[in-house]
Order: sequence, then structure tokens, then C-alpha cells
Amino acid sequence: MERVFRLVMSCPDRVGIVARVSRFLADHNGSIMEANHHADLEQGWFFMRNEIKASSLPFDAGELARQFAPIASELDMTWRVTDSDQRPRLALMVSRDSHCLADILNRWHSGDLHCDIACIISNHDSLRSLAEWHAIPFFHVPVDPTNKAHHFAEVERLIEQHAADTVVLARYMQILPAELCARLPYRVINIHHSFLPSFIGARPYHQAYERGVKLIGATCHYVTADLDAGPIIDQDVIRVSHRDEIEDMVRLGKDCERTVLARGLRWHLEDRVLVHGNKTVVFN
Repeated sequence: MERVFRLVMSCPDRVGIVARVSRFLADHNGSIMEANHHADLEQGWFFMRNEIKASSLPFDAGELARQFAPIASELDMTWRVTDSDQRPRLALMVSRDSHCLADILNRWHSGDLHCDIACIISNHDSLRSLAEWHAIPFFHVPVDPTNKAHHFAEVERLIEQHAADTVVLARYMQILPAELCARLPYRVINIHHSFLPSFIGARPYHQAYERGVKLIGATCHYVTADLDAGPIIDQDVIRVSHRDEIEDMVRLGKDCERTVLARGLRWHLEDRVLVHGNKTVVFN
């Protein structure tokens, strides 16, 4: 895979942003492999993502960031530079359901997800063998329902110990405390087995069955202190009918969950997701 530097930014909209960034890259002989931009006319905000061929530049990603910083400051940008050779480190969190975890591990094992999986953390011990088969450290951290503070303190310690850039809740059925969410802004990705904002919280397929819906879905989103209300990365739906029982909805929904989580995670790993307020721009 061609090594690229990713220059991702957002800022107040104004004339000349694309030209300014392109001129800066051209002045350093930077070859743009992919360019995306979007203007939110209602919010007056501009979003941009460029992939630059690393070998075309006379310096590394750190020097690219240093030289670009004055332009970013002038245009009041929120921005970052990443190097595709630097593989993000993931901590996967799971409870009892294995379908999302198994799918991520399969995609990672086959090279479809460009990352390193640093560890798997679970409040149950039932999926240890799956982690061990992939030679990934597995940590069983039980939850005391009367006092969950110890559980989350250990979870945070493991995330820090394994230097995880991103935490993926692959059907981890505990609610992260607000303090932990605040310390990991836009670094925790969840798959919710519902087409949010409908049927938040627990047992959404049962809620959907009782409501008689004709579509069920799944939502990949960033985790915030507000339950199931963080910025949405991706969603998808599957059609159902009155013939489908709850068990059918769960089975169909699992297929949707796997696909949506994998898609959202890949876009996150490739720096294709830009957050503004409680919305995202996804350059997919």
C-alpha cells in the first residue's frame, strides 16, 4: 500500500481555502493522491481531507505539520496530520455476544483493517478462547453491579497501559461513565443495535418488535456522556415484516451490526470522519 500523509482539517468557511492548501503542497512538490472537501452552508463551516504521497515530499509527517501550522493558525483550523505507516492501536471491549468481535478480528487478520489490536477487555470470560486463537491479550474485568467504579478504573488502566488510540465497543453492554468519555473524546466507537435515535438503551429489537416496525437497523457512533446520542458515523437498515419474530430480528440485526461497525471503524482508522458539534462529515 502506498504510504501517504493525511492532512485533515475543518474551519470557518471562506474563499480560497482549497487554493491555499493546494498551493502549500505544490510549493513542496506534494502529490495529492485523494482530495475531498465539503462546505456546510448553514453552519458556515468547511471540511477538507487530503492524502499526499509521502515520497513526494522532502520531509516527514512531523515536519509537514510544523510547516503547515502557520496556515492552520491563520485560517482558525482544527486539524491533524497522520502517517499511514503509523498503525493505530485498538482496544476492543465486548460482553457475551461474539459476532462483532469475530468480524473485526477476521477483517484485521486478513489485512482489511489497517491497525494493531492491542488488547481485548471483557466483563465476561466466555470469549477468551477467541482472543487467544488470534494471540491477542485478553483481560476479564468483572463488574460488581453495586459498585462499578473498580471495573472502569481497571478498564482505563488497561487502555492506557496498552497505549490504545481507539476503543471499540463491539457489543460491550455496559455504560461508560461520563468521566471516561470525557477523557477519550471521539476515540470510543460503539455499535448500537438500533437505527438511532429510535429505540435507545437496552433490548431495542424487542422494542422494535412491539412497535411493529418494518425496518430495523444498526448505528455506529462515537460515545459521549449522553447515552446513545454521540455523533453518528454510519447506519444501515434491513427490511422486516409481520412474519418476523424477535429471534428473526436479532439474527438479521446481527448481520447489519457487523457491517456497520466494520465500515465505521475503517473510516475512523483512515481519518475519514470529521466531527463538528454532534454531527459528522464522512469522506467515504
